[in-house]
This record gives sequence, C-alpha cells and structure tokens, in this order.
Amino acid sequence: MSRIDESRPFVPVRIAILTVSDTRGLDQDKSGDTLVARLEGAGHVLADRTILKDERVEIADQLRIWTENPEIDVIISTGGTGLTGRDVTVEAHRDVYEKEIDAFSTLFTMISFNKIGTSAVQSRATGGVANGTYLFALPGSTGACKDAWDEILKFQLDYRHMPCNFVEILPRLDEHLKRSKG
Repeated sequence: MSRIDESRPFVPVRIAILTVSDTRGLDQDKSGDTLVARLEGAGHVLADRTILKDERVEIADQLRIWTENPEIDVIISTGGTGLTGRDVTVEAHRDVYEKEIDAFSTLFTMISFNKIGTSAVQSRATGGVANGTYLFALPGSTGACKDAWDEILKFQLDYRHMPCNFVEILPRLDEHLKRSKG
C-alpha cells in the first residue's frame, strides 16, 4: 500500500486554517488548534488562520483571497459541513472549486464509518482545487479533524508519500491558468 520514502526530502507546505462557527472565538477553537498542532508537528507552516461565521459569501470570499495568495498552498476549513440550515461551508467551497477531489469525500466517509458507524452519513466533508491551491472542508468536531489529518492529509501532504501525493503535483495545479496567459 502506501509508504514514506525516506530517501526523498520532506517539502513543507503553507497551510491556512479557517474555522467556521457562529459561536466560537480563537480561544474556544479546539478543532482549529488540533489542525494547527498537527500541521506544525508534521513540519508544515501555518500561513494564516481565521474564524468566520456561517455565511456562504464571506466564506467563499476568504477562500478566494487565500487561493490568490502565492504564500498559501493548502486551505483547511473546519465546521459548517453538516445538514442544518446554517451549514454552508460545503456550498462556499464549491463556489470556489475549479475541480472537486471526489475521492477525498469518499475516503473520509469510509474512515468516519469505521469510527462512528452510520452517523458518518451526516458529514459532507469535501476537497477541491482552485487557482493552484488545495482546499479541504472538514467537520467541526475535533475527532473528525484528527481523522482527516491523521489518516489522509498527513500522508497526501507529505512529498515522501508513495506511490503518489498532493505535493508532487502542486506546481502543476494551475498550469491551465499559465497556458491561458501565454
């Protein structure tokens, strides 16, 4: 299956964390803290971090700002992926995506099912690409953030992960934009 090739160099990526919540501030953001601790523990760089309320336009605007920033390679949001009327993070992400990473949702659901059974059906975690940047929307629970990082993102954001990973194709994500300019 997959493995880390220690002969390849580790390549840190710059990650922005967005927490979507109508009620939490940075001092209560356990899911955001969990993601920051994990990404920094893996050797990556926290590029930016903020909290926004569950407002689709505001979330999409922030995602667009970050995808236009060459100092950000990956955006991970937490919260707002459920089924209630205020849960609009997935829709905001899809407003920004050029391409959706369908298998991210599938794999996250499989991992969640092994942990929480059929309750996994209530999550709408998603991933995509826009403007040469990876975007991932995770549920707001700390457990879900741990699962997504520990079982998917930790590996896919490690250049040494074989047989393939997100980092090695990062420079090619926006090649269609470069072609259209030239």
